[in-house]
Amino acid sequence: MLNQVLHPAKETPSLPTLLIVHGLFGSARNWGAIARNLAGPRDVVTVDQRNHGSSPRFPTNSYEDMGEDLAEVIEALGAPVDLLGHSMGGKAAMQLALTRPELVRRLVVADIAPVAYTHDQSGHIAAMRGLDLTGLTSRLEADRRLALVEPDPALRAFFLQSLDLKANPPEWRLNHDVLEAEMDKIIGWPGTPGAFPGPTLFLSGSESHYVRPEYRDAIRAQFPKARFAKLPGAGHWLHADKPREFEETVRVFLSA
Repeated sequence: MLNQVLHPAKETPSLPTLLIVHGLFGSARNWGAIARNLAGPRDVVTVDQRNHGSSPRFPTNSYEDMGEDLAEVIEALGAPVDLLGHSMGGKAAMQLALTRPELVRRLVVADIAPVAYTHDQSGHIAAMRGLDLTGLTSRLEADRRLALVEPDPALRAFFLQSLDLKANPPEWRLNHDVLEAEMDKIIGWPGTPGAFPGPTLFLSGSESHYVRPEYRDAIRAQFPKARFAKLPGAGHWLHADKPREFEETVRVFLSA
């Protein structure tokens, strides 16, 4: 089963558990602050997806696989849950909602659509693989070395959250080999049939181009109760760009 991190409710729970699913190269720990802030009237659980973080390593990383992983977690937690997924995690969440709708009450899809994309992420894997881990003891030094091949400081900070400096020698908490081999599936979409009848929020960053207007007809065909919202000034990592605004939007939608 996927590794899980529980952020318990701060009061007697009055709402279903919220399950948060990270995107490619992410982890449960990336969502810690947001999960704690949303854990007022509900438990919030974050997961490491397969081949990420402390979850098991598998030879495949398809959305069918990821949907089944989430179903196993939800059945153990107690259904239905509210489900929030970002990017790859948003596609995994949609896959689960379309195939096992009885497990989900409300769905939040953060900056992704049920379509195939062309933005191959293998270059980021090459950058992480190319990081010289010899004698590495500090995140500051890791950032300096990674800057030689990755100029974006925000991306470097994100990637380095998956570097385990306590291991001897340091190691990535990512199964780069499988993620690279399965990249076509990850940036694609399996064309899963069906419809999810529950309320769904497609929440995007205003500076992102992942959820285009021309995708809305396809989205509404499978998510007939879909609503759309944008966070001003946010990009694809909208929860990192505008965390408090992201939290409030999610809180209002899930509590409606």
